[in-house]
Amino acid sequence: MLYYLFQYLDQITDFPGLGVFRYISFRAVSAIIISLIITVVFGKKLIEYLRYKQVGETIRDLGLDGEKAKQGTPTMGGLIIIASILIPTLLLAKLDNIYIILMLITTLWLGFVGFLDDYIKVFLKNKEGLKGRSKVIGQIGIGLIVGLTLYFHPDVKIREFHDQNLELKVEPGEKFAQRLDNMADVSFGYTDIKSALTTIPFFKNNELDYSTFGKFGGYDFTWLVYVLVVIFIITAVSNGANITDGIDGLAAGTSAIIGSTLGIMAYISGNTIFSEYLGIMYIPNSGELVIFCSAFVGACVGFLWYNTYPAQVFMGDTGSLAIGGIIATLALSIRKELLIPILCGIFLVENLSVVIQVAYFKYTKKKFGEGRRIFKMSPLHHHYQKSGFAEPKIVTRFWIVGLMLAAITLGTLKLR
Repeated sequence: MLYYLFQYLDQITDFPGLGVFRYISFRAVSAIIISLIITVVFGKKLIEYLRYKQVGETIRDLGLDGEKAKQGTPTMGGLIIIASILIPTLLLAKLDNIYIILMLITTLWLGFVGFLDDYIKVFLKNKEGLKGRSKVIGQIGIGLIVGLTLYFHPDVKIREFHDQNLELKVEPGEKFAQRLDNMADVSFGYTDIKSALTTIPFFKNNELDYSTFGKFGGYDFTWLVYVLVVIFIITAVSNGANITDGIDGLAAGTSAIIGSTLGIMAYISGNTIFSEYLGIMYIPNSGELVIFCSAFVGACVGFLWYNTYPAQVFMGDTGSLAIGGIIATLALSIRKELLIPILCGIFLVENLSVVIQVAYFKYTKKKFGEGRRIFKMSPLHHHYQKSGFAEPKIVTRFWIVGLMLAAITLGTLKLR
């Protein structure tokens, strides 16, 4: 909203400095600042309100050190994360940008699914919360919206650059003006095209076309293949973030690192100079995602003010499902979804630790008559707690690993 206001004022007045809102870098910095202010200042008021409403976390007895002290700690703190993302984005981003619209829908959609889960747990006193099937339906729903939009929407394109010395040849009987109009962007050295291309890390010609897997017997099912991939990624990453949110500051800190990395990649992908220099896919209008990423990082970092050990508030499923979906949709929008296993390695390992533990337990119970475990407890962060590591140490080391994975992810821009 402020973007459009200052754009209008810049057109009708000569007041200096109004044009600064045209720059993504200025709006990105402003988004971080506003997000941090909202989270830190109003976060305290939200915590007080949640305490007043007795919206406290019910802790299961897992035999972990310090878990009893967390009983009654306010939950549903994800509400302040969502507000700190939405407000700066609405104020500073171009709201007619399809990528921004998708991010706003994803945030609200999964935030609502998580809110229902927390509401059932806290107010209806049902420890199970929203049924797993209902959560999956919600994740599939947003996956369908994101997948179909990214595949079919006319504004979602990639740019192919051509020789800048193109000759504008006019065919016999064709008027010059007509030829110029037909060539459109090509005459200026590029064409914006609809494409199912994505990025493959570490390969020289690092582009994969989903149509390779979507054409069968003369029929094109590329859209279906792509949508199924999107649903899987959004479901996996949102669940990964949800599982990771098990100890103070872990999910928020890890997500801030991931969001910063995606923000850098969005800026590069939406900048003709940097994308051409690095030889990566240029995605028109994707640079606007930097404003959203900045608000997202500001919200996660600001939330740490109250969520680091010992936590004064938990984000609950309201926050964890939303931030996981946000990360997945961001990666898909800039066509870097195949980097998720690297960048979101913490989420991946946490997810896998649960899957491996459950599968091995069932296998050994069937074979030996008693279930056996690989980890002392899953997800993985609880294994380290059971091993005697202090909670802050586990979180800090996971953050360090997250930074290493972020560095490797950024390295894929050149390492091929």
